[in-house]
Amino acid sequence: MSADDFPGWHGTTIIGVKKNGKVVIAGDGQVSLGQTVLKGTAKKVRRLSPGGFDVVAGFAGSTADAFTLLERLEAKLEANPGQLPRAAVELAKDWRTDKYLQKLEAMLIVSDGKHLMVITGAGDVLEPEHDVTAIGSGGNYALAAARGMMGSETDAETIARSAMAIAADICVYTNNKITLEQISG
Repeated sequence: MSADDFPGWHGTTIIGVKKNGKVVIAGDGQVSLGQTVLKGTAKKVRRLSPGGFDVVAGFAGSTADAFTLLERLEAKLEANPGQLPRAAVELAKDWRTDKYLQKLEAMLIVSDGKHLMVITGAGDVLEPEHDVTAIGSGGNYALAAARGMMGSETDAETIARSAMAIAADICVYTNNKITLEQISG
């Protein structure tokens, strides 16, 4: 079954902002099926600590698929302690080549405080050019809002919260129930 065949799962906005030695990843809490909100308080941003090494991750897409990817990322981090870029590349390679993983429909934003990356099922590990990235149905709204604030004196958390509020005002699949994690580099 392709995403086009599924009855209209939509949802989420996740943003990552890196500024002044801090990274904030924030996400909304809405899960929708078609035009119905199923849940408004889902937690789509999590702190992972494999081997005492902290990583913050936010996900957009299928929740079960995202949890599978988060478990795989934790395993890659345990195999490559303190090396998020290498663990992310290893996950992306597996995701791209493994027949089971290829069917997973989710995207991740991850950070160890030094690096901010998007990991996709197409085998991409992308570091944003302007220290801000966003995914999900309201991702472009949040990204544009955050990019507009990056040159100001505003801190990473305030930028993330403001961008999420703007996305929630525009995207019907995004709400204002924000989960936010911060990590320093």
